[in-house]
This record gives sequence, structure tokens and C-alpha cells, in this order.
Amino acid sequence: MRYDQLPRSDRVEDRRADRSGGFARAGGLGLGTIILLGLLGWALGINPFYLIGGAEMLSRMTRSTEQSQPAPQAPRTEAPSDSTREFVSAVLGSTEVQWQEIFVRAGKTYQAPSLVMFSGATQSACGFAQSAVGPFYCPNDRKIYLDTSFFQDIERRFRGCDVGSKSCQFSQAYVITHEIGHHVQNLLGILSRVQQMQQTVDQASANQLQVRAELQADCFAGVWARHADQKWQLLEAGDVEAAMQTASAIGDDRLQRRTQGYIVPDAFTHGSSEQRVRWFMTGLKTGQVAACDTFQPSEP
Repeated sequence: MRYDQLPRSDRVEDRRADRSGGFARAGGLGLGTIILLGLLGWALGINPFYLIGGAEMLSRMTRSTEQSQPAPQAPRTEAPSDSTREFVSAVLGSTEVQWQEIFVRAGKTYQAPSLVMFSGATQSACGFAQSAVGPFYCPNDRKIYLDTSFFQDIERRFRGCDVGSKSCQFSQAYVITHEIGHHVQNLLGILSRVQQMQQTVDQASANQLQVRAELQADCFAGVWARHADQKWQLLEAGDVEAAMQTASAIGDDRLQRRTQGYIVPDAFTHGSSEQRVRWFMTGLKTGQVAACDTFQPSEP
């Protein structure tokens, strides 16, 4: 991935040096709850991080409708000083340019989000953010939260690219731009409509709506990649293949099979490996937001 020519963003908040908090509580999950979930995971043979992360996600979703004041903002970083921050700033900067152009063509105004880099845990307007949950977008403060250790997880666990290779960078950019896709959904009013619909249906149907929202964010990431490549010749040989291996590795079916040995489609929240790859490629091939209507097909 070539990112030297990408514009840099000044909307990166670097909280990696902030080690205060995160051990006594995790976003409404008390220490006793965390220990209990850890023991339960050990007894069932399930990675306890998935249990803790799932419980925290439910806690965060509940608080998102209750909390009115955003979390205190850390100072923005204007001059990236290490390679990870430089990379994140470049990817974020390119999304600001591309989505602004796309919105202008549609007669709309794009409002760029901020991205918070943290290590271990930090506070967000959607509750406590921790590495076990993975990267996420918080619509309450319009920020993306990223524990950069997730980049190393891509290299070590998901085998989406060769450790230390440039192909890993596009896989990492895919993770960031997927979360940007959720911000785009928020600006377009899609997230709020999904949340309203989820409150009127059963859990399996609510999960299906969540899957469609996640697949659309994958498609939006593909749209970004198409336009960024046309503008800055972003892609190199092997980049797309590496990102698609990553998308496949974090499909719900692959993760369920790895953690519990069997698949429960009704419990999917992000989509299968095949769906994630297909919708990213739809965005990449077409470059059109209209092609990313994952809510229209009977089966996404």
C-alpha cells in the first residue's frame, strides 16, 4: 500500500500514553463480572475476551441511548511522530478528502469524525473502550476508537498478511475505513433507523439488521479504496487479497467455529466471511454508494 502521498488528518487523538483506569471497571462491567466471565470462558473452553467483549458491547449499546454528554476530549495530535500514528493520520486524511467529494456530488456536507488511538482502555461517549472489544465507532461523540494492538492481532492471529509486510497496511486501512463507514451511516441517518427497527423485532431479526449495517460499512470501505486508488495510486500487488483474507478471518462463521466449534447464523452480528468479502469487493469494483444497499436484498 502506498500512503506517502495521502493527506494527513489533524483529527487524531493519541491517548496511548494515558494508562489511567481500565483495570477496576470496564464500561459498567465490574471487576467481579470480568473475573466471573473469565472463569466461565475457561470452563466452557471459550476465549474469555469474547465473553467480556460481548457483555461490554451490550452495556455500551444500552448506555448509548442514555448518555447525553460526550466524554472529555483529549488534545488533537497535529504532527504525527511515529509510524503508526503517521499511518493512521494518512488513512484518516484520505477518507476526509474522498467522503467530502462523494457527499458534495450528492449535494450534502461531510462532517469528518475524529479517531482516538489508545492502549488497553479509554473512555468514550458510548462507555468504556477496551482492546477486547476491538475497534468501534461511537455515534454519540462521532469518534472512532482504535487500540492499535489490533493491528498486531491482524498480523499474528488472522493471517491476513505477512507480518511486517506492506500488504498488512491495507488490511489495517480496511479496519479503519470500515469504522469510517459507520460514521457515514450515522451522517446519512442509517444507524438511527437501524436502531429504531431493532427495538421492534426479536433478537434474531435485530442481529440480522446489525449484519446488514456491518456489511454496508464493509462496502463503504471498498468505495473509499476505489476512489483513493484512483486519486493516489494507493494499491499495490497483494493488497486487496490481504485485506480480503482479513475480512474472511473476522467473519462470524469463522470466529464462531474457532471459539465454540459450531456455527449459529441467528447469532451473527457482522456477517459471514463470504458476505464480508463480497460486499467489500462490491464497493471496490463500483465505487458507488448506491451499490452498497445491503438492506434491499432478501439475503444480504
